[in-house]
Amino acid sequence: MNKYASLTPEVLRILQAKATESPFSGKYYDSLASGTYLCRGCGLALFRGNNQFHSGCGWPSFDQEIPGAVLRKPDKDGRRIEILCRGCNGHLGHVFTGEGFTSANTRHCVNSLAIEFVNDKAVLNSEEIILAAGCFWGVEHLFKPVKGILLTEVGYSGGLLSYPSYEAVCSKNTGHLEAVRIVFDPKQITLSDLLGYFFEIHNFTQINGQGPDIGPQYLSAIFYFTEPQQHTAKQKIEQLITQGYKVATRLYPAMTFWPAEDYHQAYYQKNGQTPYCHIRKPLIW
Repeated sequence: MNKYASLTPEVLRILQAKATESPFSGKYYDSLASGTYLCRGCGLALFRGNNQFHSGCGWPSFDQEIPGAVLRKPDKDGRRIEILCRGCNGHLGHVFTGEGFTSANTRHCVNSLAIEFVNDKAVLNSEEIILAAGCFWGVEHLFKPVKGILLTEVGYSGGLLSYPSYEAVCSKNTGHLEAVRIVFDPKQITLSDLLGYFFEIHNFTQINGQGPDIGPQYLSAIFYFTEPQQHTAKQKIEQLITQGYKVATRLYPAMTFWPAEDYHQAYYQKNGQTPYCHIRKPLIW
């Protein structure tokens, strides 16, 4: 699955233009956690957390990749070996040997922006969908505990303004919707079941917002990455229409997803609260 349509310019510069982030600036350079690092470009599992180590170089370091996940080729500089994701050919960084950091004697030096961590030790591949269903606090809160969901992130999508802020989106002039980026393991939960749950946790018939939250940024929408995703979404909507529902949910091809400010991420979990306008109401599928 190619997720490039939703990536920010900074991530694209790494994966496509083979740029390098500044040392000690990335999210994962000092991390040591049990889980898996996925390719930010296609969702393929690349490295396990137990193969990460502190090298002091300023970038995430791994002494082993997941077998078959990483490609190597001579760099254009004629000195280094470049590493790329086998799934999408995205640039990850470089690999070095003979430094003696670990018994494997190998250091995959990876850009944090090229990868993302999920708390799953066995996942091999992942899929992504972007959903809008009103206030993103509640949507994320209800999706986080669902089996098969690997990662959630709240942000803004659907508008034309680059790097939108929460205040700008709330002005109702940017065209963005509050949305949640959901990365999931298709072996644990199907897209059909995931979208079924999506329709159950919000009022997909409301045309002016969601619950008491009124405005264009709160509309219901699905941003799909592939034709199969679009087909599945249309099937779910058609099922609801045959049951007499007037579905207001719109379908859009994926476009840039701008992560929201840190204080919005896992908002209810941080504040010990529960959603005020999202309640699950089971439907007949």
